[in-house]
Amino acid sequence: MNVLLIGSGGREHALAWALSSSPMLSRLVCAPGNGGIAQVADCVALDVADHGAVITYCTDEKIDFVIIGPEAPLVAGLADDLNAAGIKVFGPSKAAAQLEGSKTFTKELCVRKNIPTAAYGHFTDAEAAKAYTRKQGAPIVIKADGLAAGKGVTVAETLEQALDAIDDCFSGKFGEAGTELVVEECLVGEEASFFVLCDGKNVLPLATAQDHKRAYDGDEGPNTGGMGAYSPAPVMSEAMCARAMEDIILPSVEGMAEAGMPYKGVLYAGFMITEAGPKLIEYNVRFGDPECQVLMMRLKSDLLPALMATADGVLDRTNLRWHDDVALTVVLAAKGYPGSYEKGSVIFGLEEAGNEEHVEIFHAGTALKDGDIIATGGRVLNVTARGATVREAQDRAYAAITNIDWPEGFCRSDIGWRAIEREEQAA
Repeated sequence: MNVLLIGSGGREHALAWALSSSPMLSRLVCAPGNGGIAQVADCVALDVADHGAVITYCTDEKIDFVIIGPEAPLVAGLADDLNAAGIKVFGPSKAAAQLEGSKTFTKELCVRKNIPTAAYGHFTDAEAAKAYTRKQGAPIVIKADGLAAGKGVTVAETLEQALDAIDDCFSGKFGEAGTELVVEECLVGEEASFFVLCDGKNVLPLATAQDHKRAYDGDEGPNTGGMGAYSPAPVMSEAMCARAMEDIILPSVEGMAEAGMPYKGVLYAGFMITEAGPKLIEYNVRFGDPECQVLMMRLKSDLLPALMATADGVLDRTNLRWHDDVALTVVLAAKGYPGSYEKGSVIFGLEEAGNEEHVEIFHAGTALKDGDIIATGGRVLNVTARGATVREAQDRAYAAITNIDWPEGFCRSDIGWRAIEREEQAA
């Protein structure tokens, strides 16, 4: 089977790594890929925003199956256009991708299906949003309604921060994504991520994870796309997972089908585990990044048949097996991230780092230039390890990092700290 994977980040490298071992696979192509993906797939310079070009490539290269990694092509309707051309695809339709493409769409689904989530208001002008925010008080959460590359959410500790965030949205800082916004209650608890495959009707739970959004140790500093993650998330006990499925996931899938837009793909739910139980923070319509990296490290089964079953609507015939081990990933980012940063620095020592036991290095923002791996993005590498405990996985990941020679990069030194505290308290 010839497979085309769309994307260029650490998530796509992890998917490519998992797919590359499938006995069903004849050829794996990634567009556009990166310096690490090139080790396990053929990378092609294809403009994925040009749907006609993608379809032509698939036809010319006899691609049997397309897997769409990032959210932007899904929200733009690439899955619809591929399906219309008779090309099998993993990923939701444009209509279903509104679950990530519009915060308001998801909130309205929650109201319709009585799904527990934060109280909110939806606004199309700044003054109304500010009046609501003043009435609610801080802390409060301001979210650009559309896709803002992970930068459209402000958890405001003060009223002044909230009002500034509202001005940022309506001033055009986030482009079209900020023409509408959602003001949300600030939920209190512990965050966790939960992943399922869905074929429009059947739902197959995958695994849980917990990521670290803040840039610096101790969960300090600005929000990022994620500085590390681990799986499983201890807060998501078997009972909590069952409750999340019953109260949040299944009603959502049912509601999407009722609305005439059945959800087919991976559904990534961000939860806040409150004293009252799990509440939905947001939905994403793709694998998380860096959560995908730890999921792929724990997956025992062949990934490709599961993604095919999702596209074919036969998930009820599919099972997946997982390693009991913990997986943990540490993000190495360019200094200055999530603000401005330099590109083009050379990274050394990756071969030595990758030789550590139970360690894989997934590239997130790299390119191959004159035989060297260079940094091309903000989040650049995901050093990922498996271990019997969170502490062992953490030790292996950081031991591998000591072999990487990249003065222009930085990472947090405490990924997994919550879970390690739990382990030590239980010991």
